Order: sequence, then structure tokens, then C-alpha cells
Amino acid sequence: MRRLIVNADDFGLTAGVNRAIAELHGAGAVTSATLMAGAQAAAGAIEIARSMPSLGVGCHVVLTGGAPVLNSREISSLVDPRSGRFYSSPASFLKRLFAGQIRPEEIEAEITAQIRRLQSAGVALTHVDTHKHTQILPQVLRPLLRAARACGIRAIRNPFEPAWSRRAAKHAPWARRAQVSGIGLLAARFHRIVREAGFVTTDGALGLTATGTLDGPFLTSLLHAMPEGTWELVAHPGYNDADLSKVRTRLRASRENERRALLDAIPGAEVDLVSFAALGKT
Repeated sequence: MRRLIVNADDFGLTAGVNRAIAELHGAGAVTSATLMAGAQAAAGAIEIARSMPSLGVGCHVVLTGGAPVLNSREISSLVDPRSGRFYSSPASFLKRLFAGQIRPEEIEAEITAQIRRLQSAGVALTHVDTHKHTQILPQVLRPLLRAARACGIRAIRNPFEPAWSRRAAKHAPWARRAQVSGIGLLAARFHRIVREAGFVTTDGALGLTATGTLDGPFLTSLLHAMPEGTWELVAHPGYNDADLSKVRTRLRASRENERRALLDAIPGAEVDLVSFAALGKT
């Protein structure tokens, strides 16, 4: 059986991202989305999620480059004291994390608050993942799993891309290829921790190498090469509008390209389209 979760990240980032995700789900091109609880358009994303119960929705946990849900005084090790927001650079977050300057109990508290905010708004969450894939690190993964379990969630993104999917991303820059391949060194420990915590996940994440260059030909070759199993296609569709121009992101014009590629390649594809709610089910 070949099952594919088509997940749109950054739900709630802008109204244009929200609109694209709603349209794609209505067209049968997206089955799942992960919602950023503290983002500027989160309220609109919550309304869409509540009005589209067939759309699987997860919590897109943000620990860098955004606003926290908790008061900054409660999570002082996570935020820049000058702004009260998360450190905008992933490198700054990682530097502080590896130096032991970020308290794990504050990571867990903030993640719990993000999940609870969505659940209290009536969103039935299917899984968790993280912005910038910070869950690949045990220092983030362990408090993430504790928070998710306490909130009744037992599914998580597998953020590692298999070699056959990386090879399909023919137009990806070499630096991106090296980055995605390199983080694979953390995969064995990730899976051990997830398994010991009693969580379920997919067989792998597709499209990570192609982030920013994902297009129709890539998706066509990807779907042709996809073997048996349950896989997640990680996508970032949206409209490149005025709201997006105000957001710090490297994905602008590519969001339009991904939206069109998903519309062209996913509906009618010879795979079973599911959400994270299907994990563990035959």
C-alpha cells in the first residue's frame, strides 16, 4: 500500500497562505496542514480548520523566528530580551541550545501552551512538527514529546528524507542537498526516542531537499518513485501577496510555484491520500 500525507506547513502565517491551503484541500491536493499558534493569521487558520473537518491539522511548533504564546518572563531562556520574541536566527537558537542556555522545562511549557491554544479553540490536532525542523535535536524532541503526550497527541513528523526522494530533487542547490543529507546522521537516535515514547510517525518526509524549488516535474517523478509505505510530502504553498512581503521568509515566489505544482500533480495521483490520523491504521 502506498499512502501519502500531503502536509502544508505554516498554516496561519498569512491570510494568503491560509487561503491557498483551504483551496488546495478543497481541490484534493492537500490532506493535512500544521498550524502556527502564535502567527499573525492564526485566528483565520483556526476558522478554516474548524470549517474543514476533513483537513488533518497538526501543531507547527515555533521556537525560533516568531512570537511566543507564553509571556516572555515565563520563558526567558527562549526569547531575546530586547524584543520579547524568539531569536529570529535559527543559528542563534542552536548556539544557545548547545551551550545549555535554554531550559528544557521552558521548551516544554511553551510547546504545551501552543498546543493547548489550538485545542481550546476547537481544533482537533492529529500530530506535531516543528518550524525549521528543530525536533531533530534530542534537546527539543524530548520536551516536545512530553508536551504532546500530555495534550493527548501521539503522532509526530519524521523529518528525515530518504535517498530516493533526495535524488528526485534535481534542481535543488548542492548546499541544500548536503544539509538534508547531513541531518540524516541524527535519524537513528530520533527514531529510538520516538519509539520509546510510544509515538507513531511516517516512513519519511518527502520534498525537504526540494524546498524552494518544488515544481510539477519533481512531484511527478517523486510519485512515480514512491515505494510502499506511508510518506509525508512537506509543502509550503501560499499566495505571494503584500502580507507575505512583510514576513521574514526565504520562501516567497516558491509558494506560488508549490501551490500550482500540488494542483497539477496530486489530484488523481495513484496513491492513497491520507492525513496523520491514519497512522497506525491499516
